[in-house]
Amino acid sequence: MPVRFIAAGFASAALVSFIQGFAPPPDGPETVRIAHASVAYREPGDFLRDGAPVNGPRREIRADTPFEIMKRQVTRGEYDSCVAGGGCRALDGGGDADLPAVGASFVDAMRYAAWLSGTTGALYRLPTDREWAIAAGTRFRDDAYTEVSDPKNPSKRWLALYDAEAAGEEAVDPTPRPAGAFGANERGLLDMAGNVWEWTSTCFVRHRTDSLTGAASEHENCGIRVAEGRHRAYLPTFIRDPKAGACSVGLPPANLGIRLVREERSGLDGLRNFLGF
Repeated sequence: MPVRFIAAGFASAALVSFIQGFAPPPDGPETVRIAHASVAYREPGDFLRDGAPVNGPRREIRADTPFEIMKRQVTRGEYDSCVAGGGCRALDGGGDADLPAVGASFVDAMRYAAWLSGTTGALYRLPTDREWAIAAGTRFRDDAYTEVSDPKNPSKRWLALYDAEAAGEEAVDPTPRPAGAFGANERGLLDMAGNVWEWTSTCFVRHRTDSLTGAASEHENCGIRVAEGRHRAYLPTFIRDPKAGACSVGLPPANLGIRLVREERSGLDGLRNFLGF
């Protein structure tokens, strides 16, 4: 075979390999690309002004950098494949393979993301709380339910929050339902804010401000992570059953599950793949 044809064939293969670097792996779960979307948002955590609990500031946030997020939640069958592959710890109890995986801790979710990344060749991770809120759109619920704030008795605010949250929360049947049972939001994502809350990578933060001096500080506690659903919840990373008293304030989630973000591949990724890096 003439050398020029061999060279042309090699160049063609290189081009295909490079182009494939832009495309997601064909065997990964279906995702929805979120771009140019925004939502009214408050940062998660506690806000203290002069020692008294208050609502955090509300502002519009936007997806300046597009991201891809799973269209539906991870199913029990998909999670059990991770267990069979040695990447995940088995969930408690049984479950239908086609229904959402429930009873997953933050640690379980992280292990599943690592396993799926290794299996598909793409990079999967938990969404940040901001990403989840933007993806949820109109399904994202503001958690500033009350303006009650008594520096001498913080429990008044906690009780007011619980009462307001309970009054606005419909009774939730915790039984796992098929994908799409709670409908799609305006972004095309299924079951956002259904009966399965989803872990985010965001840590619990306590924000403090002093109105006299203007001093502000933040204390991050990554032993507690934010889970999102019909309302925001703060849970220890090892908790699988949110009804076992793990929720810091307010109503506990009905279930804890997983929905992941897939990192978009760039031309640089394609070049790295081609060069073998």
